[in-house]
Amino acid sequence: MQAGRDPIRDVKDAICEGLRQIGDCSYAILPKNTAHALADLKKSVLNEISTALQKEMEWIDNRVAGGDKLREEWRERCERQTSTSTSTSEPV
Repeated sequence: MQAGRDPIRDVKDAICEGLRQIGDCSYAILPKNTAHALADLKKSVLNEISTALQKEMEWIDNRVAGGDKLREEWRERCERQTSTSTSTSEPV
């Protein structure tokens, strides 16, 4: 037995190799032009999903920035109201 072998890595490598072989076979059974067209279609779909996710992340960032701005406006308004009410009230 070798001293430096990692059994978990060996299992992972075996699983990855098996999945790679299955993927290769799934395209090998198709005619060449069909396999390439299918691959292009899959890549296009994944690209559109990636674009949609990127836009969603930008939307989230914009909503968080808008929330920060609104929170600051509320804080300033509250401070103005507090300072106005304390300066206009008469001592008892």
